[in-house]
Amino acid sequence: MLKQLYIQNYTLIDKLDISFANGFSVITGETGAGKSIMLGAIALLLGQRADSKVIRQGATKCVVEATFGLDNPAAVTLLKDFDEECDVQECIIRRELMASGKSRAFINDSPAPLSVLKQLGELLLDVHSQHKNLLLNQADFQLEVLDTLAHNELQRKEYLLTYQNYRQKQRELQNAIETAQQNQAEEDYLNFQFQQLDEARLEPGEQEELEEEQDMLTHAEDIKQALFECNGLLQNDQQGIIGQLRMVLGTLNSLSDMYPKSREWAERVESTYIELKDIADELEQEEERVEFNPQRLELVNDRLDTLYSLQKKHGKQSVEELITLRDELAAKLECIGNSDEHIAQLKAEVLKLGKELNAKAKVLTEQRKKSAVIVEKEMKARLIPLGMPNVQFVVELNVLKEPTSTGTDKVRFLFSANKGNTPQELSQVASGGEIARVMLSLKALIAGSVQLPTIIFDEIDTGVSGQIAEKMAMIMKEMGDNQRQVISITHLPQIAAKGSVHYKVYKDDNDEITTSHMKQLGEEERVEEIAHMVSGSELTEAALNNARELLK
Repeated sequence: MLKQLYIQNYTLIDKLDISFANGFSVITGETGAGKSIMLGAIALLLGQRADSKVIRQGATKCVVEATFGLDNPAAVTLLKDFDEECDVQECIIRRELMASGKSRAFINDSPAPLSVLKQLGELLLDVHSQHKNLLLNQADFQLEVLDTLAHNELQRKEYLLTYQNYRQKQRELQNAIETAQQNQAEEDYLNFQFQQLDEARLEPGEQEELEEEQDMLTHAEDIKQALFECNGLLQNDQQGIIGQLRMVLGTLNSLSDMYPKSREWAERVESTYIELKDIADELEQEEERVEFNPQRLELVNDRLDTLYSLQKKHGKQSVEELITLRDELAAKLECIGNSDEHIAQLKAEVLKLGKELNAKAKVLTEQRKKSAVIVEKEMKARLIPLGMPNVQFVVELNVLKEPTSTGTDKVRFLFSANKGNTPQELSQVASGGEIARVMLSLKALIAGSVQLPTIIFDEIDTGVSGQIAEKMAMIMKEMGDNQRQVISITHLPQIAAKGSVHYKVYKDDNDEITTSHMKQLGEEERVEEIAHMVSGSELTEAALNNARELLK
């Protein structure tokens, strides 16, 4: 329940700090006194988007804070998920709005995103304003009424999960069909590209090897001459480097007995001699191998031209990229070949999920049919005392051609307040006062099935008066007596008199500014307020007596 509300610097409100009682309370005040301002501030706590224009003129920020008792287990669970160390007895929601346009939200002094604020607000407080009467014309709301009374949350979750899987598999099937059609249209072209790359017999590293061989064949004579000269410098009889080293080695070996240090040098020279001798042998063999071969050069050039042409055609930089493209084309062609099998498999999965979905939809339909019987019976019983002795209230359930996220049921609430008239949609035949009574009756009907501790009715009494208003007040009082907090903002004395606690919203004007206030009325103040509601601005003894009688 809403225990405390604190508002500072919100439009006409300078500072408001007020406690609320359990049960049925009423709020009254002249038009324009600030009742809607208070509701606007509460809307900020429910996660509504903020506008810096609501900050009181001259202030730098506004603050709205509410303390709630935690009577709803779902709210406790949500808070525990948000903050494991939260107080499970109550929670404090605060919203701060700066003149710069920035806003901050807090739950128990911990910063909180607006998404959590909205979720928590839906579990703690329901503000029913006049425009919400339009919900009666919406199929989603009508379906929600049936589901609330059916207590079918588990079945709806299971159905929704199956529906999501069904829709996902439908999308996969559609995409597979479209892809297959596109691929089949270009299959010949893809096959041509693949055959061209496959017939090229591409090998990794081939291009680099061919380019090296091309350079060698192109400059064969120069390479052969250079190798010949190098080999000559190394092995040319006594003048060659190897011959000279052999002489050095012999001389050092001859000194080994007389000069032991020469042995180390001799070993190093011998190692160098062996290495150079190997190099010379390799140079000689390579010189014999290298020869100008115009036929082989032509073959290498042709092969490289093929590789370069394929790279240019496909926008690739290497043979490796061409190989990757070839493999991708092969996989795509294989996919095209297997597309019929894949589509058939998806169709079977869609069919299986569709049957499962229909079975779960039928369960929901049966539950809703049972709820519809309850709604028809209860609504008639509740509306007859509210001045509709000949009321007809019918819940029409029709089956949709295609499943939706909520099932396969289309719901319509049909209504007639008079004899001889066929029930039609509420929006077409009900007056404003009748819609208000229907909505209050529905709220009272489903109140026992939801764990919502606080309901605020904002002028739900529109279009009614007299005895009917008194009976509507009794309905709200009954709701408030049933472990629930009900607050009614009203202009009718018959409703105001039935509240256990009475609050008044009023304006105070001075030379500079207008300020809205709210206070809890004492007994005599309450008599006077209801008397004003009965007779207007002028208090008469008759009006006061009438007010006292109403309060009895």
